[in-house]
Amino acid sequence: MSVWFEGTSQLNCTLEDVQQSLTNPGEHYLEVIRLMPGLTSVELVDQSDDALTIETNEGLMRRSNLTKRIEAGRVVVDVDEVYEAGSRITVSSRFHDEFTTSESGVTYHLVISNVQAPGLGGFFYRRFGSSKIGKALLAATKARFESSS
Repeated sequence: MSVWFEGTSQLNCTLEDVQQSLTNPGEHYLEVIRLMPGLTSVELVDQSDDALTIETNEGLMRRSNLTKRIEAGRVVVDVDEVYEAGSRITVSSRFHDEFTTSESGVTYHLVISNVQAPGLGGFFYRRFGSSKIGKALLAATKARFESSS
């Protein structure tokens, strides 16, 4: 498993807030993705027990093989994503979200791995996008939980 981005942030919320949000993964990810920079239109178009599809102004995001584990002091979510950004680029990747109880609230750890994106646009995305995308997801998740607590 090739790690493309790995980062951590502190969330000013409780693990119960995280568990509650993840009872509906489609709504949870919709709220997080809405907070990403540059996305002006974000809509949940399909959802099942282990998959969801979100349409943005940039393209179609399909998340599948979603698994969620709730343990004492920890919540872990793994999901595969294929993001079709119009006809320009298709990116596939694996997301690992881990939320653990900490003294100041919740520690959120994000790992994005197995990133594949063909073509010249994909080369630039793979080579230069990890920090920007990863940090934006950390910030959007933080904003999601801290605006609702």
